[in-house]
Amino acid sequence: MRIPSPRLRGEGNARTAKAIDRAPYRRIAPVTLAPIQVLRGFAALLVVVHHAQFEGVVLAGRTSRSFEPSTLLPWAAGVDIFFVISGFIIVHAAAPLYGRRDGRRRFLAHRVARLVPLYWLTTALYLAVLLAAPALLASNAALEPGYVLASFLFWPALSPDGQPQPLYSLGWTLNFEMFFYALFAVALPWGRRIAFAWVAASLSLLVTLRLSVPGLPQPLAFWGAPIVLEFALGAALGLARAEGLRLAALPRLCLAAAGIAWLMSVAGEPDLAMRPLAYGLPGLLLVAAAGLGPPRRGPEPLPLRWGVGLGDASYALYLAHPFVLRAAREILLRTGAGAWIGPWAGIALMIGLAVAAAILVHHGIERRLTAHARRLLDRRPAEPRPA
Repeated sequence: MRIPSPRLRGEGNARTAKAIDRAPYRRIAPVTLAPIQVLRGFAALLVVVHHAQFEGVVLAGRTSRSFEPSTLLPWAAGVDIFFVISGFIIVHAAAPLYGRRDGRRRFLAHRVARLVPLYWLTTALYLAVLLAAPALLASNAALEPGYVLASFLFWPALSPDGQPQPLYSLGWTLNFEMFFYALFAVALPWGRRIAFAWVAASLSLLVTLRLSVPGLPQPLAFWGAPIVLEFALGAALGLARAEGLRLAALPRLCLAAAGIAWLMSVAGEPDLAMRPLAYGLPGLLLVAAAGLGPPRRGPEPLPLRWGVGLGDASYALYLAHPFVLRAAREILLRTGAGAWIGPWAGIALMIGLAVAAAILVHHGIERRLTAHARRLLDRRPAEPRPA
């Protein structure tokens, strides 16, 4: 599909906007950036390793083995890299919709179709396990109907123990994602530059309120967490790419190396206000390295295709891996295998199983759910009948 010129993406005047509205209906089909997909897979693996080491602690404790978690990288920073990628890719993927009157509806339809089906499925599965075998999840939390409903609707309600996280705790990141999408959609018809300015200003204002006003009520306190600035960092990079910024291979390699070195130098977990600096800025360097290259010509090498495949399954990996890790840990413990293979071998096995399961979920479930949701939410307008 031919990508419209920058002028036809909502950066022109009212006459341009009308011309866009009269343009033929098209599915959103932005150019896929292979290195960004590889980085998605890397970020997801960081989160999986982070959580797998918690299972490794339990495995070691129950088998009387010594275990010291790895601090080679701040594994939790995978979430921050995801947020920077999200800001970048949303500015990029919305290219056909800037300035269109139906752009806001279509953008939200595609975002809902992308996030909601698999998240609802995993949340429902978690709820079923929680009701059937709460001991397996080490939880005896009282399930309040309003809280459960808020968890499905991406509303940042407080859990029964007072924490601002949904029933399936990994969904806290998706609560931020959905808020970012809604905020971006507000300004989408105004064009790319105004949309970025609106998002950056709104997020900065919320963070300022969170840091300066004690006891800010929910959900403003949740949405004002400084981590949301990482969406703005990625969006700024997406705007720079759209304006024509490209880097050669050597500068991008240097950015990637600097980003990894920065992450490796972070000691301990940063506090709330410092997280965008400690994790977000090196994430920005990695996204710049992945997203600012020139278009690739020719077939992709096999390792890159594997990386892209993992990136394609990164959402399934993020949502499904806790189930696989916990199930694998219990199997290792109950069969006695965990006592002789050791914690690190057990962790490696858990991670491998999580990746394999994610690829199966992506191809067997996620893609079908997403396609079905898109057909329901983004129907093609009926063609007018001839007079």
